[in-house]
Amino acid sequence: MLIRFKSPVAADVLMLGDNAQQVLRLVGREGQLKGIFEVDDQPRIIELLDAAVAAEAQAAEAAADAGGTAPARPLVSLRQRVWPLREMLRQSSRERVAVVWGV
Repeated sequence: MLIRFKSPVAADVLMLGDNAQQVLRLVGREGQLKGIFEVDDQPRIIELLDAAVAAEAQAAEAAADAGGTAPARPLVSLRQRVWPLREMLRQSSRERVAVVWGV
């Protein structure tokens, strides 16, 4: 299943269902197949995505510093996965338009 995020000021962002649900879980929208990121919520959502990316990087750094084996790196990092949506949210926030998905 694909989930399409849409904004009138940016190209659509497509994600596989599992990946989209991971991202939605990070911003407190877990399990929603359809939804909207209102303009007033977008800066907070961007902050949540940035915090999740930073936490992933810190966990990898901490494992390396501890001398243990670092966790297996996914083919696509969380940073890479959320970047297109983050940019869509940034543009949408600047232009004061909502972002929707699943519609």
